[in-house]
Amino acid sequence: MNLIGLIVVAMLAATLSVMIKKYNPEYSIFISIIAGIFILSVMLYEVAPSVQKIKDLIATSGVSYEHAKTLFKALGICFLVQFASDSCNDAGESALAAKIELAGKILIIGLALPLFEEVIKIVSKLLGD
Repeated sequence: MNLIGLIVVAMLAATLSVMIKKYNPEYSIFISIIAGIFILSVMLYEVAPSVQKIKDLIATSGVSYEHAKTLFKALGICFLVQFASDSCNDAGESALAAKIELAGKILIIGLALPLFEEVIKIVSKLLGD
């Protein structure tokens, strides 16, 4: 599906959501979430060949695959946290959205700890400690 198709789906979902919000606000948020999940799944399907090309480039460049894997995981966490946070904000739950964002940041820090350790080891070697 191309970008125009995704925009049409988003606009239709937004219009339907606004029309239903007057009568059943709880259904309105479900429409938004389902449309968001649909768009996200289509985009994940579309980006799969690009991810494979990036993996091939990493394999030929000599960069550690574990580093690239960590970066991809962090990127995935960012996308999921942003989607969940936006969905909570749309539902009027800004406090919950903030908690989700905080949880995402903590997860990324935990994910990046091995990279930090490796950087500290490299710096220690360079300084001769």
